[in-house]
Order: sequence, then structure tokens, then C-alpha cells
Amino acid sequence: MQEPARLSRDGDLKLNMFKAFRETWDAVAVDDEGADAAELSGKAKLEQRIASLPARHRQVLLLVSLEGFPVAKAADILGISEQEARQDLSAARLELQKEAGAKVLIIEDETVIAMDIAVTVRSAGHTVVGVGATFKEAVSLAEEHLPDLVLADIHLKGGDSGIDAVEKILRGMTVPVIFITGFPEALLTGKKVEPAFVITKPFDPETLTAAIGQALSFRPNKQKAGAQKQA
Repeated sequence: MQEPARLSRDGDLKLNMFKAFRETWDAVAVDDEGADAAELSGKAKLEQRIASLPARHRQVLLLVSLEGFPVAKAADILGISEQEARQDLSAARLELQKEAGAKVLIIEDETVIAMDIAVTVRSAGHTVVGVGATFKEAVSLAEEHLPDLVLADIHLKGGDSGIDAVEKILRGMTVPVIFITGFPEALLTGKKVEPAFVITKPFDPETLTAAIGQALSFRPNKQKAGAQKQA
């Protein structure tokens, strides 16, 4: 950094660094909204969609979802109001959702928590195909709808196990799973499924939204599930 005075000694260093970067970026007036499609042909589909967003929408999305800044701090970095940042974030997500909408199965026995999760899922542009509160309900819904993503709690109604439900589902299909639980240590026994995504209750909607995006970016081929259903 050639101008250290621009970084406040008593402020948030990461915040100030991103603000300085944004000011430098604006100063050179780079117009990256019209990137050549050929340059993007080798990127993943998710990266292509993000790259096609308007610059400010993309910046807000990445600051919040990738860098983990609260919306208010992202707005500060970009020199816009928090309301504008929220509008840009919503617009970016809606644009991505036009192509990225997925079928999501929720496995959760607490009605209020299931509703909160469903709101977050739908706000991200995805469809909730069902909510299973027991082992039997969860497995039945998965077999019926072949979801693109499963969001599961560990402890279910009647003493059922969400881990057992997920293991049963994964025997019949290949689908990413995010565990949302107040007992993450129960997943680290080495005896059962070792999840790639774990979110601790009470969950932050922004964190869940980012995890959903990550999980779906690695969405596997579901031919196995389709073949088994037809058999």
C-alpha cells in the first residue's frame, strides 16, 4: 500500500482495505460488465452467472456471501446506503435464481425453525418440496421429489435421527446435504456420515444462503436417483 494514511489505525483494517481497493478500482474506471463470453467459457456455470451481473450487484454479493461482511459494512465499503446495498443484494440473488432454482428438502421437526429455514430457501429463489419431521417422512419425501439439496437437523420427532434419514436417502441418490443443528459434535464421531456443510443453530440466514449457494455449485448428477426410482 503506497498510501498508508488511507488505512485508519483505529478502525476495522479489513474494512478499510476493501474501501481503499474499491476507491482505486473506481479511479481506473474499469468496465467489466461486458466481458466477452469466450473468456468465460471455461468457468463454472455459477462463476459465469456471477460474472454477468452488474458490477455493483456483484460486488455486494461477493462482499456479503464470500467475504462475510454484514450488509451495512458492505455498503460502507462501496460508498452507498445500506438500503441500496440490500436492494443490490436482492437483485443479484434474484438474477442468479432465474437459472439456479433448486428443489430443497427440509428435515426438521420444530415447526418454527422449519418455517424460518423455508423462508431463507425461498428468498434465495429455491423451492421447498417438503418438510419431513420424522425418518419415514424425510425418506418418503426424498424418494418422491428427488431434491437437489437436503437441509437436515439431527434430532427429529419421536426420537428419530436426521443422520439416519440422510444416510438412507444417500443410499438411493447423490445429493448435497447441509446439516443445521444445535449439536454439531454429534456429526464428528467418525461412525456415520461426515458432512461437508454444518451450520449451528441458531442459524444466520446470510450464512445459510451462502452455504446453499456453495452446496448447489457442487450439485452432482442425479442419474443414480432417477435410475433407482424407475427400477
